Amino acid sequence: MILWLWFCWGFSTTAGQPDSELMARYLEENLMADYSIMEQVARRVPRQAKFLQRLETRPRMSEFTVKSTIISRYAFTTVSCTMVNSGSEAREAVFEMQIPAAAFISNFTMSIGNKTYYGEVTGKEKKPSSDDKAREKKPPSPTDGRENGYETFKASVFIPRKMQARFLLHYEELLQRRLGKYEYTVSIRPQQLVGRLRVEVNILENSGIVSLEVPPLRNSKQKGNGKVEGDVSPPPSTVVGHTKTLAKVTFNPSVVEQTRIARNGILGDFIIRYDVNRELSVGDVQILNGYFVHYFAPTDLPPLPKNVVFVLDSSASMVGTKLKQTKEALFTILQDLRPEDHFNIIGFSNRIKVWQQDRLVPVTPNNIRDAKKYIHNMSPTGGTNINGALQTGAKLLNDYIAQNDIDARTVSLIIFLTDGRPTVGETQSSKILSNTKDAIRDKFCLFTIGIGNDVDQKLLERMALENCGMTRHFQEDEDAASHLKGFYDEIGTPLLSDIRVDYSEDNVEQVTQNFFPNYFNGSEIIIAGKLINHTSDSLHVEVTASNSKKYILLKTDVAIDLPSRNDIRGVPGLEDGKGDKNYIERAWSYLTIRELLNSRLKSDDNQEKDHLMEKAKSMSLAYNFVTPFTVLKMREAGLHSEQPQEEFISPSTDGIGEKLQSLQGHKAPPGIRRQEDKQRIKVSKTSADGDPHFVIDFPSSKFSVCFNIDGEPGDILRLVSDHKESGVTVNGQLIGAPAPRNGHKKHRTYFSTITILSNKPERSYLEITPKRIILDDGGRLLLSCDRSAVVRSSNLEVSVSANSNVTVTIRDTISFVILIHRYKKPARYQRDHLGFYILNSKGLSSDSHGLLGQFLNHEVKLLQESLNASHQQVGQNQTETSKPNPTNTLKVKGRLVPVVWKQRRIYNGQQEVDCWFAKNNADKLIDGSYKDYLASHPFDTGTSFGMMNRP
Repeated sequence: MILWLWFCWGFSTTAGQPDSELMARYLEENLMADYSIMEQVARRVPRQAKFLQRLETRPRMSEFTVKSTIISRYAFTTVSCTMVNSGSEAREAVFEMQIPAAAFISNFTMSIGNKTYYGEVTGKEKKPSSDDKAREKKPPSPTDGRENGYETFKASVFIPRKMQARFLLHYEELLQRRLGKYEYTVSIRPQQLVGRLRVEVNILENSGIVSLEVPPLRNSKQKGNGKVEGDVSPPPSTVVGHTKTLAKVTFNPSVVEQTRIARNGILGDFIIRYDVNRELSVGDVQILNGYFVHYFAPTDLPPLPKNVVFVLDSSASMVGTKLKQTKEALFTILQDLRPEDHFNIIGFSNRIKVWQQDRLVPVTPNNIRDAKKYIHNMSPTGGTNINGALQTGAKLLNDYIAQNDIDARTVSLIIFLTDGRPTVGETQSSKILSNTKDAIRDKFCLFTIGIGNDVDQKLLERMALENCGMTRHFQEDEDAASHLKGFYDEIGTPLLSDIRVDYSEDNVEQVTQNFFPNYFNGSEIIIAGKLINHTSDSLHVEVTASNSKKYILLKTDVAIDLPSRNDIRGVPGLEDGKGDKNYIERAWSYLTIRELLNSRLKSDDNQEKDHLMEKAKSMSLAYNFVTPFTVLKMREAGLHSEQPQEEFISPSTDGIGEKLQSLQGHKAPPGIRRQEDKQRIKVSKTSADGDPHFVIDFPSSKFSVCFNIDGEPGDILRLVSDHKESGVTVNGQLIGAPAPRNGHKKHRTYFSTITILSNKPERSYLEITPKRIILDDGGRLLLSCDRSAVVRSSNLEVSVSANSNVTVTIRDTISFVILIHRYKKPARYQRDHLGFYILNSKGLSSDSHGLLGQFLNHEVKLLQESLNASHQQVGQNQTETSKPNPTNTLKVKGRLVPVVWKQRRIYNGQQEVDCWFAKNNADKLIDGSYKDYLASHPFDTGTSFGMMNRP
């Protein structure tokens, strides 16, 4: 028996069968069952069908099934294919399957009759075999090549007469997030109509699945586009069902439905796109059996300004469609540039032509118009001077950065496009690589795009890898304009720069890449590693990054649960040992091998390359991955071995919350470093908290004054008003709640929102609720109150202690603390609310006003001293009911205010305050009445008492 197994780049399309829809219906109704090898049942078919079958010399594919499970972005895929030879002589059967180039094959098994062959992953020999040499000498054909990130797995066997062969292919991949979606793709190209064709994809995402969609089947010319014109409905027979965390998608077309799609059996790509719930925090950290994976993809961030240079090939080979589509894409891209961006354009062939000499221009309507004219007038001519074009672009960008004192919190990049190989100037790839790296000097990133079959894709890939960029390759016959626009959309909105992710040094080892120059909107940063401290009950995580004018620090402690909490082996569908696979460990190994391959590609040192190759090979063998340094060899399992069984992961809803837990900071069990999150800050007595209860501390007089404000739900109270002098305003909005039974109040009110505005030296505002913080200082930033974080700019710092408090510091001279009060099981009269405390008021002027601000620079005198010393010093454990309440009088700005002695608990009851209480909504204590302190909206900055000035 003869057996071949190989990988090839691309695949050749087989001519379609001489079928019709009538014949398809007959096959569907009468020939759905396999030819059984065991029963040897001969089927009666009409003469017409027999005639058509005789024309078809290939074995018939009776079954094609794809079963996949995606657990937290990591996908396990099993492809099962059965072919039947109903002829009177042995026939060759070819099994072809396109798989993502980023995927690793982990197993392959096939059975022919009663014989079974299994794949064994072994290391490649350093010296190529004679077959390898012959294969290397063979010039590549047009169909040999990577097709937009897909490779073809191919196995060929001869099936004896009246027998069947079955193929089982397993591969794994870590899904990448692009344009805000994860995309899982299965190639459905059996190249003939199939009696039983089924695709089943199960998705388990404990963060929560959102935006699940199944677009129409995609043919090869649409690959990489991500957008489908016209019909956007799922393919026929597709069934989609999902809960909050689980989804199941099936595609099960009948033979008739297959015929309507493509009579030659090349249906296209079956695609599933989805995203998960996320927020600005340290991200989603998952831990299982000594390994962790960390997904970081923040949202609601303002984009960073860009400095971009487009370097476009205009050589003679770009003539026709390629240059036309490039121009169309650039016209759209230019329109998408933001007003704060700067740009320039370089066209190159034999000559290097710069649109605007020695500068980058701002994005204005006139500059965009002139840039479009320049691109429109580009004409293809001459050779390809890649080295010269890149040197010119790098110098242009370097000079602009140096001469204009560019803010470090901007993103600079070069977008380079070509369709060929270097033919003019420096043509050696090694020299071009070193020259480019020396010119860029890690100051910005290079993104490369290759079009067509003549391009040196390895050169473009390595240039991008060495200079913190990405690369894309498109075929000549594809829609280059949409591809280019799609690629630009991936990198056109940078949100963070200089991202660094750190973990407890004594807790982790073998961590994958943890520093990233940029984070682009719609993408995702993924880090994985091993835990070494098995006695620790938590993993400390810190993320630092820059965003526009802000420095961001996010931190949390992630609980390390018991291994059984995250073990998925008990989930139905994980039989036959598949459930023993730690998906987080395999995600770590996948990322590590990928990084080793990239590091080897970038290296120029042969000794280092050999070392990296050995490490990648060793890990590939340990995890049974087919990589560039391993091969899949087939072994015979025996004459009477059992038929290969389908192995796949199928998540179940039964007990899934216990089987798999996505661990995040706020889910830490009680007692696990949670108290350490509450930063110990100095307690201020001057505050507005609770129902709301106001307290003003007068340190020089050695007593405090307190009062209540019985406002109405929806009222917005001015707490601090100093807009004219320091530029600071603080307003608090009230929310209502029922009063306790048998109480004297008709309702209670609490602060639901605290708004802090500052307009000096630059305008910024904060809107704080018990759940989230919005910071806007020209760029909008959203923070969650259940994640610790620090955001710092030149004049403002916001520090969040998870589920505890928010500290706001303005120009280092003004500090406010906002307490977060949240209830797990609130009573009917309780509401989640905020407390406002003034920690430092040095930066506020003497003219500051508001319910609290008016007392910050004024003293109050106590005219009548009726209490003895023992009354004035109330013990910590004494109750208010045991104290006498004589009436006394305060003198405030010439007004006499009757007060009584009271005791208040502030700061979540952690401190008791003795105070003189002014009744009747602080009548005579405050200037005017409390209604004079009502703001018209949360951002109202009243310039003087009783007046409002809207910004």
